[in-house]
Amino acid sequence: MSVFIDSHAHLDGPDFDTDREQVIERARTAGLTHLICIGASDGFESNERTLALVDGQNGFYATVGIHPHDAQIVDEPMLNTLETMARHPQVVAIGETGLDYYYDQSPREAQRKAFASFMTLAQKVGKPIIVHTRDAEEDTIQLLKDSQADQTGGVLHCFTGTQALADAAIALGFYISFSGIVTFKSAEALREVARNLPRERVLVETDCPYLAPVPKRGKRNEPSFIVHTVNQLANLWQLDPSEVRAITGNNAMRFFHIGDDSPSLTTT
Repeated sequence: MSVFIDSHAHLDGPDFDTDREQVIERARTAGLTHLICIGASDGFESNERTLALVDGQNGFYATVGIHPHDAQIVDEPMLNTLETMARHPQVVAIGETGLDYYYDQSPREAQRKAFASFMTLAQKVGKPIIVHTRDAEEDTIQLLKDSQADQTGGVLHCFTGTQALADAAIALGFYISFSGIVTFKSAEALREVARNLPRERVLVETDCPYLAPVPKRGKRNEPSFIVHTVNQLANLWQLDPSEVRAITGNNAMRFFHIGDDSPSLTTT
């Protein structure tokens, strides 16, 4: 099966309440075979909504976690509940979690503590970790090393960092995921990183409803728009877009431990 995967989509929230089914149908029409729906959108409740969204649905998978913006709400009972959720057969990763020193919506110490806790959880349930990092490169890599995150593996999602950060993550066995930001006019430095990475370590994502790519910038993002990110990578790598779909899709299948015989969005 030829696979094409949006590796990071927030589909559970109110942005999609009026037309979620139409959004999913457009994803199918665009050729997407699998969607990874991220539970960590706005506090704890997004995990419940995301699991309800994916449960029993062909081609849908979920993650569970708490965004670093909300790190200060993480406590032991919540971690225990998330561990139970993480054992759902359609949950394929922990996160997103990490550090955001740009907005600092939770105290940095709370962010670091929660990040470490989620890396421990990933090891307990044997699933990889999805990392959000912004303006926190040194602390991110140090915490990944201290927590032995190479044991579970992970991805730096919606990557906007430096070549040094990408190289350090790849040295730990991590993947790098590019969003619509790589299409932005101001993102030439990011495009240079994308040119230099080993292709077997690259994923693509929308991070919808945020960060719609050019030429959809300014609109609500959705999974079908991922074709524009793929087209940008195809240009950078001098490949046909179908090859980029296959490369990044197969990388995502490997990263999330999704079997080659898994049902797709179009399986009935």
